[in-house]
Amino acid sequence: MSDDRLLSDDEIADGLADLPGWRREGDEIVRDFSFADFAQAFAFMTQCADLSEELNHHPDWRNVYSSVWVRLTTHDVGGLSPDDLRWAARASALADRG
Repeated sequence: MSDDRLLSDDEIADGLADLPGWRREGDEIVRDFSFADFAQAFAFMTQCADLSEELNHHPDWRNVYSSVWVRLTTHDVGGLSPDDLRWAARASALADRG
């Protein structure tokens, strides 16, 4: 279920209030995830790859050892959409489950 409308500043702020660890940087939301080791970080990325395919929404991300840095935006709308918040919430839940 894709929702490719551009969010207002208020909608973004409201959405981020429910997403601990996520912050806004311009037209993106970002979060740094830390894990115990590379295997856990890579397992998280594998789960998020499946999530990305399911939602047809893909992050800009980077991994070094036990850290994963994620940036989200919706290029088709030129900023943040509900899809970004949805992906962030689902990825956060995956990270919290470990």
